[in-house]
Amino acid sequence: MNADPNLTLFSQGIKVAELESKLNESGPFTILGPVNFALSKLTAMSFEQLLEPANRAKLLYVLSGYILTGKQMMGNFRNEQKLLSLNGKQVVVTVKNNETLVNGAKILTKDRQGSNGVIHSLGNTYAVAETN
Repeated sequence: MNADPNLTLFSQGIKVAELESKLNESGPFTILGPVNFALSKLTAMSFEQLLEPANRAKLLYVLSGYILTGKQMMGNFRNEQKLLSLNGKQVVVTVKNNETLVNGAKILTKDRQGSNGVIHSLGNTYAVAETN
């Protein structure tokens, strides 16, 4: 993830939320990382606000919604497939017109292999269900 200049904000968030140790476990994981432009356009709370120490729990919850348990290569995604994220919420895959979307966010780059999973980048963010 650090090698992709389009995912630097997401990578920064992972560090601030202290998710690195979880992602260094054996996994496997699928990371659906919103690109920098997408994160900069959050509306409910700016990404900069999420990075503040007082919002660490919310940041952890939000970013965990973009990390799936298990390894999902692009070819494994199926229309109307439901997958579980680390925050315990389901995400829904839509495949149509040669595009794959997760909760409505289009996958831009795909199948970047990591030592314990795979990374796909998203062109926009999707709503992560609130904790309450």
